[in-house]
Order: sequence, then structure tokens, then C-alpha cells
Amino acid sequence: MDVADYDKYAYEPFAVTVDLAVLTLRAGALHVLLVERGQEPYAGHWALPGGFVQPDESAETAARRELAEETGLFDVSGLHLEQLRTYSEPDRDPRMRVVSVAFAALLPDAPEPHGGSDAADARWVPYGTARPLAFDHDRILADAHERVGAKLEYSCLATAFCPPEFTLGELQQVYETVWGTTLDRPNFRRKVLATPGFVEQVPGAARLTGGRGKPAALYRAGPATALHPPLLRPSREGRPA
Repeated sequence: MDVADYDKYAYEPFAVTVDLAVLTLRAGALHVLLVERGQEPYAGHWALPGGFVQPDESAETAARRELAEETGLFDVSGLHLEQLRTYSEPDRDPRMRVVSVAFAALLPDAPEPHGGSDAADARWVPYGTARPLAFDHDRILADAHERVGAKLEYSCLATAFCPPEFTLGELQQVYETVWGTTLDRPNFRRKVLATPGFVEQVPGAARLTGGRGKPAALYRAGPATALHPPLLRPSREGRPA
């Protein structure tokens, strides 16, 4: 069949949206970026930022546009954005059949958001108090948290939560906050420094950390993208690979 003869109305149309689970660390706690919906459905309810993909844009382009329009975060240098998965349950949106491409995003230095477009408000909310959310966003948020937690074990993603120069204590806090557990400081330090390319010390740089000891050395992200060996959560240590 010639493409000119194809009937594009042969199948019932449906919409494609994007949803973003944007995570950051604030005051030592994991936070998620939420918006208050200004329109039905779920007007007045909190939800993940997102919206409909336009015909002339990719899902990632739509995700960055919606993040800017709904939260005012136009200049988000250091934003780490990766596709999480697709959510396609037929009844996930009461308006019509809507398939959502969800993204997990990390911000190392989170600015204050403000509502815009069809979002009445936007704010950072502690992860533990973020639910219930509109649509199936509870599931998306939980999946994003699990994805990030798992990727910390095998990749260098933790440095995306940190400023350009950071102490090993600040890096350890990322792991402890995302994983929800306490790590042994000497053991963590030994593992990080023994992993080729994970971090690089900044020559001559140090920072006071509030204690009585000497200033802590500063590090930056190294060239590696994967951790060999992996830095496993305490609950997973000793399990077969």
C-alpha cells in the first residue's frame, strides 16, 4: 500500500504527555518538585510537572519546556534528565487515552520554583510527604526514586546531586539521603577513592565543614560513568551479582 493511501484515522487517536520526577537535596533531605494543578482534572491537587507533547517536538524537548513553563525553572544548569519509562494504562487519565513518557531529573542546586502556565503553584516538597498525587504520579515518583537509588550503586550519578566541587562527606550524604540508610564513613571513603575515575581531588582546595578538625578536601566528578566495583546498598552487600 502506498503511504499516500494510508488512513491515519483508522485507529482511535490518543495523546502523549510527559511527566517529570525532579529530585534534589535540600537541608539534608530528599525533595521532589511538585505543581498544584490549576485546571481539571484534579484541580487543586498536587502533581508532577508535565504536559502534552506538541506535534513538532520530541518528548525530551516537551519535558524541558513544561518544566520551564509550569515551575519557572528556565535556567537549570546541571539538570540531569533521563527517560524513566512509559505509562500507558488505558484509564490513567479521565479525559481520554493518554500515554505518558516519564523522566527522572536531578538538580544539584535547586532554585525556588513558582507556578506558571496551567500550574497554580510550584514548590519543593519533602519526598516522604509528597503523596498522594494526581493521576498515577505516586507510581511514577516511586519508580523514579527506585531508579535513582539503583543507579547510585552502579554509576557515578551521585555527583549530579553535588555542586561542582564537593567534600566526600557531602557525597556520602547523597547516598544516605536517597537510600535512607547510614553508611560507615571510613568504609565509604575507602570505596570511593579506590574506584578509578569516580572523583578527582581539587588541588589545594579545602572547605571547613563545621567540625573542629581541619578543612575537608574538595573533589570534583571524575571521567568515569560506571562504578567498578559497584557501591552497593548495605542491604544488598554480599548478594550475588
